[in-house]
Amino acid sequence: MFSNLPPVTRALLIANAVVFLLQNVLGEAALSAFMLWPIGGGEGLYPGREFLPWQLLSYGFMHGSFTHLLFNMVALLMFGAPLEHTWGERRFLTFFLVCVAGAAVCQLAVGAWTMSNGGMAYPTVGASGGVFGLLLAYGMLFPNQRVMLLIPPIPMKARTLVIVYGAIELMLGFSGYQPGVAHFAHLGGMLFGWLLIRYWRGQPPFGRRGPPRPRVVR
Repeated sequence: MFSNLPPVTRALLIANAVVFLLQNVLGEAALSAFMLWPIGGGEGLYPGREFLPWQLLSYGFMHGSFTHLLFNMVALLMFGAPLEHTWGERRFLTFFLVCVAGAAVCQLAVGAWTMSNGGMAYPTVGASGGVFGLLLAYGMLFPNQRVMLLIPPIPMKARTLVIVYGAIELMLGFSGYQPGVAHFAHLGGMLFGWLLIRYWRGQPPFGRRGPPRPRVVR
């Protein structure tokens, strides 16, 4: 089954697994410069670290635990493969990386707000922003396709799954119930994915708001 996966999805799975292996062999401190650090931070978990441009993408290939990696890779496999078959390799990779970077931008904004209110700088890792973008795209392209949740094992339409997950992330983000999870980064991945699809389709706010006007032949 793995050999039959589309190439970009397969490459992303391998890359995430290899980086996680390096994290465990070299230690997280050795790779801390590739985590996403708040702008102006660096006095937190690994003193001296600060935001660097490549972190907008590199953080998305690192994970905090094997469970974190497993859930993200299962979602990448579930939603990424059909999207790559539909879009093709280049568009799929572009979409995934835009969602990862968009999630990072939102997390940087949250980090800046946290630090301005006396919070401590901490790094962010994980492909979840890109994965949530894939979930959003899957729900937009295949809204009536039935999918099965892992926990709890409940079947539902893809469109419903997107709404449920989006609502849960929004609630958890504002409630602070899970402070160690970057909920607004997840929402940022969905937001930037939605905007990119709207851009590709020529829909507002990027395209015309009404039907094209007929040309007048003179």
